[in-house]
Parts: sequence; structure tokens; C-alpha cells
Amino acid sequence: MTCKDCDKNIGYVQHKESMDSLGVELCERHTRLIKKIILNNNTPLEAIQLFYALKEAGANPMLEWWDGKKSVDVAISRVKLNINIDRDYKMITHEQAIKDLEEAMHSFKDGFTTIKIPHLAVKYYIEETVQNILGIISGLKANIKVV
Repeated sequence: MTCKDCDKNIGYVQHKESMDSLGVELCERHTRLIKKIILNNNTPLEAIQLFYALKEAGANPMLEWWDGKKSVDVAISRVKLNINIDRDYKMITHEQAIKDLEEAMHSFKDGFTTIKIPHLAVKYYIEETVQNILGIISGLKANIKVV
């Protein structure tokens, strides 16, 4: 058992604690750092899990990236892809739908692609979600100049 962040060997107790609280194998130091990020940014657990799954897939993600206006749950800066985990998608109002559309418009104007992923897609279908995001990254690399 090794930490998904630093590859340090971890024992059973630390493995169990990090898996129970975060759903990711992390050493004590990285568990503490991630919990601080969650506390400071109200980061969804699914964003943490997606971040580490994308990292393992070689996508070079960034967690809680500041885009100049707001914090983004996960970002792939090389292709200007912002990913937010949507926890309340089933209760969307028309006001929220317009707000989301306006945010997407501003992102596009700034050269970024922003996608919202329902938390259930990460919770129950993380492998498929990662594969789809890798496909989006591939498409963006083919269609825009990589930074």
C-alpha cells in the first residue's frame, strides 16, 4: 500500500483511515493536507477522488485551481479544461441554469472549457468518467494550441 501522492509506503491503519475518510490511499501528511483543502474550499470528496484518478492516468491535474474569478475543483491547465463536480444537479432551478450558462460563456471567452460532472458519475463510474475526460483532453489538444 502506497500513498497516491508521494508513493510512500503506508500501513494498514493509515490506509484504512484515508480510504474511509477520502476514498483515496494517502499517507498521513497528504491526508492532512487534503482535509485542509476540503475544509478551506468546501471541495467535494468526488473532486479529490477524480483528481487522483486523473493523476494516475497521467493527465497532470490540479486541485482547487484559481481561474482568476473562482476556484475550480479540478483543472487540466495544459488544455485549459476546468472541471467542477456538481453535487446539486437534480435540484437545478432556471436561475441556476442561466448562471451556469453565463459562467460557461465567460470561460469560453477566456479560452477555457468548463464542464460539470455529476458527483454520482465519479462515485459509481470513476473509470468511465476518467476515460471520457481523457477523450476530452485529447480532443482539446487536437483543436487548440497547447500551452
